[in-house]
Amino acid sequence: MKRTDLSTIMRRAWQIARTTGKAFAVALSKSWQLYRLTKQMRAGIVKFAYEKADGTLLKAIGTLKEVATLVKGTGRPDDGRTVRYYDVEADDWRSFKVENFVTAY
Repeated sequence: MKRTDLSTIMRRAWQIARTTGKAFAVALSKSWQLYRLTKQMRAGIVKFAYEKADGTLLKAIGTLKEVATLVKGTGRPDDGRTVRYYDVEADDWRSFKVENFVTAY
């Protein structure tokens, strides 16, 4: 694991703790889950779930593997507040707020 990975995990944990008001230990656990999710998506296709802005649960199938040719424009910079992924079902880019992540399955 690189130092920048650890920095990203901690930045996301503080973001989750500030946004949700939950204990830092809970936020840190969720941040590690998000790290593992993105690592798995770089290796292949992953099923996961998150809460949409309207409160409904969305089950998604996404990847980050071999999608560099599908990138249009420069995109948004990674600020640690969202997770971007390529939705294989919708054939398009999607993102969700880190505090809305539920589980990977």
